[in-house]
Amino acid sequence: MSSHAESSGRAIKAAVIGLGSMGFGMAQSMKRASLDVVGYDISLTAVERFVAEGGGRADTPAEAAKGADIVVSVVVNAAQTEAVLFGPDSIASVMKPGAVFLSSATMDPAIARRLSEKVEALGLHYLDAPISGGATKAAKGELTIMASGSAEAFAAARPALDAMAAKVYELGDAAGTGAAFKMINQLLAGVHIAAACEAISLAAKQGLDLAKVYEVITASAGNSWMFENRVPHVLAGDYTPLSAIEIFVKDLGIVQDVARSERYPVPLAAAALQMYLAAAGAGMGHDDDSSLARLYAQLSGATLPGANSQKE
Repeated sequence: MSSHAESSGRAIKAAVIGLGSMGFGMAQSMKRASLDVVGYDISLTAVERFVAEGGGRADTPAEAAKGADIVVSVVVNAAQTEAVLFGPDSIASVMKPGAVFLSSATMDPAIARRLSEKVEALGLHYLDAPISGGATKAAKGELTIMASGSAEAFAAARPALDAMAAKVYELGDAAGTGAAFKMINQLLAGVHIAAACEAISLAAKQGLDLAKVYEVITASAGNSWMFENRVPHVLAGDYTPLSAIEIFVKDLGIVQDVARSERYPVPLAAAALQMYLAAAGAGMGHDDDSSLARLYAQLSGATLPGANSQKE
């Protein structure tokens, strides 16, 4: 990987802002590819964990971004992305000319376009680069990245993209297109999780052997990637957040907002959003999104596996 790891005889410097379940794996993947990686997170524990694995540390986003060739932002939403770029500890003001900012948060495409314009006006590059694949693929460097931006932004970001992703879709020369693709993905993901949780909870209400339901459905036409991936959390009674309920409150909210502006009906996404809102209101917002099954169980009296099947 030397062709990607070096630029003019020096290691390429990368900063990762946000060392959560996705960002940590992305930082690890870049470090394995011999990039010089510095990490920042509001959680000191996350930073110390990255340092213990050989990564560099920063006490502020600006400190992480200073001197970096590539800054990868893995925060929750558009508001946090804008705060990282232009807030009190602005990284845009310290990034060196020609550096590239990779925005991985799911957001309204119009906001991605606006942020890109502001960043590029400063002599920097902006790559609209939402991600998919989960924490496991992030740690393996096997993400899917739905990216759009200028040819210069892609060229500057290439070492990071190659390190982090199994598939990089180059979807256009302007920011916003990547965000729009991710929005479509999240509409489907959110609806599929809701459907999977509805189905497995109904199976529980019917007194079926849930392990056998999982075996049969994953070999049948009713299967989905989300059923196959999320139902094991329910079977284990383990709702440790890999992707939280609040993520889909946000993402399906974006779908609703964009669809409303287009006068486009999204009844399935709207119904799913109401279930995520109900789960968040019931105190499960920061639990795994498979917690929708617990909500269905509470509403119906169904019994799910595990001591944690009901939210206290």
